[in-house]
Amino acid sequence: MKKSRLILALLLIIGIAVIIVAVTSVQRLLATRPVGTSTPLPAGSIPIYKDGDFMGAFTPNFLSRLPTAQFTDVYEEKPQDGWLLSQVILMVVPQSQLTPQTVVIVSSSSREKSAQLTWAEVQDPANFVMFDLSNRGTLKLVSVLPQLDGRNEWVQDVDRIEIQTR
Repeated sequence: MKKSRLILALLLIIGIAVIIVAVTSVQRLLATRPVGTSTPLPAGSIPIYKDGDFMGAFTPNFLSRLPTAQFTDVYEEKPQDGWLLSQVILMVVPQSQLTPQTVVIVSSSSREKSAQLTWAEVQDPANFVMFDLSNRGTLKLVSVLPQLDGRNEWVQDVDRIEIQTR
C-alpha cells in the first residue's frame, strides 16, 4: 500500500513537470512567431519589433559574434558577462530611427515580466544594459540601473524586444 502511494506520487510529479514543459514550449512558440507570418522562428530566437513591425530576430548563439561587456552586480558581487542591448538592437534597427526618448521594452512571456527603458538609458555604456546567459542557456536582461540591478529585477528568459518610436 505504501509503495503504491509512493509510485502514484512520483507519477503525479512527473505528470506536472510534463505539463509545465509543454505549456512553456507553447508560450515560447507563440511569442517567437513574427506578426503577420505563419512561419515560426527557429527555436530560441528572440524577435525584435519596431512600432509593431517585425524587424528581425537573433539567437543567443549569434551574440557570440559581438563584443562582450562585464560588470559585477552589487548584491551578490558576481560578475555578469554578456552583450550590450544597444548593439543587439543596432543589428536590425538603424541608429537614425532611434531618439533618446525611444522606448525599449524587453520581456519574457514565460515569466510574465518586462523592463521598459529609454534608448538614452540603453545606449549609455555606463549603464551596462545587457544580456547575460542564464544557467539554462536563455538570456536574461541585467544592468547597473536601479530598476535592473538585482536578481529579482532582472528579466529572465527574454523572448521579445519591442521598440516604440511613436
